[in-house]
Amino acid sequence: MIPATTININQISFNQISHRYPTIKQLFINKSYDVASFCDLAAKSNFVAVDTEFVREKTYWPILCLIQIATRDQAVAIDPLVKGIDLEPIYDLMKNNSVLKVFHAASQDMQIMFNAIGQVPAPVFDTQIGAMFSGYGDQPAYATLVEKILGESIDKRSQMTDWSRRPLTKHQINYAIGDVTHLIHVYDKLISELKTSNRIYWAHEEISRLQDQNVYDTDLRELWRKVRLRRPTRRSLAILREITEWRELTARKQDIPKNWVVRDESLAEIALNAPQTRADLERVRGVNERLANGRYGTGLIEAVNIGLAVPEEKCPDPDRGRSPLRGHDTLVALLQALLKLRCDENGIAAQLVANRKELDRIATEDKPDVRAMTGWRKEIYGNDAVALKNGEIALTADGLSVRIVKA
Repeated sequence: MIPATTININQISFNQISHRYPTIKQLFINKSYDVASFCDLAAKSNFVAVDTEFVREKTYWPILCLIQIATRDQAVAIDPLVKGIDLEPIYDLMKNNSVLKVFHAASQDMQIMFNAIGQVPAPVFDTQIGAMFSGYGDQPAYATLVEKILGESIDKRSQMTDWSRRPLTKHQINYAIGDVTHLIHVYDKLISELKTSNRIYWAHEEISRLQDQNVYDTDLRELWRKVRLRRPTRRSLAILREITEWRELTARKQDIPKNWVVRDESLAEIALNAPQTRADLERVRGVNERLANGRYGTGLIEAVNIGLAVPEEKCPDPDRGRSPLRGHDTLVALLQALLKLRCDENGIAAQLVANRKELDRIATEDKPDVRAMTGWRKEIYGNDAVALKNGEIALTADGLSVRIVKA
């Protein structure tokens, strides 16, 4: 058992939070010794539930403000902002391949852990993804799952709190630890449902994407793809690539949000106009005098000139794709209706099978390389999508329902 010194009496004075789970001891930890003691116990568990609280409104890097971890016996909130506290036992637990880490909507938590330890936690299970295979809809919120699965409501008053402020209140810690105590029981229910429906392997296949370190290790040379550019040319994309990388490096160095350096809309206009002097830069739409003549102006102009100097053959190709055929929008609408029909029949969130961009490719390309054309997705949707496109089947509406008929 964790020593009584774990509890900071000035901030919290309780052992249990939820009446539903009276066997789970719940504690607030702010000492290195207690972090190590808890993690030693947690390392003997088959799985732990994990959540984090962080803020990043004024920084480039998220500030980790609280780490919540629960086993079946204990749940803790660990304060990483305590000066000198040793978090290595937590990071070792995240890397322990013998202990499954259960998250809800894991990507941001995984990113924080990757930033801290240089690798992603493994193995993991994401209850949001698991729920999407069990008929709970697209990207169900945590509070929604707790209510539907456990029949409990979560008090959301602390949801938008500033977790960096100290001291934390009893209510804040109640809220934070409640996330992981509920998560254990949500996980139990989802695993049972996925095994019953024989979809546990489908869920694990999808969740495995979370453990691809390339998702979290940002390639600075590819960030330009996230900025919208109207009527791009090869040269404007080469400039965009350079100024987007410059912005990211500048934001990282100063630890400020990247939009505080230059907004996406301004980057796009700079790429299209290719300003080579401060006066040129000031005339670009969305660029004010302060930006043009301030400390960032020189860096932007230097990045633009680097983009202008890139040989033509090394400039990115505009991703225009194939021109849509006549009736394209109608076909995509039919593919969307078919997707909803098949996913509703199978109790699976449509987002797990295909998105709008992928439906565009199915409608346009002969052999689209998309998720819906492989594995279980092809079985429940992809084959029918091709048949619909080829006119072998059709959709017919009967009142409010849609069904498939032979063409």
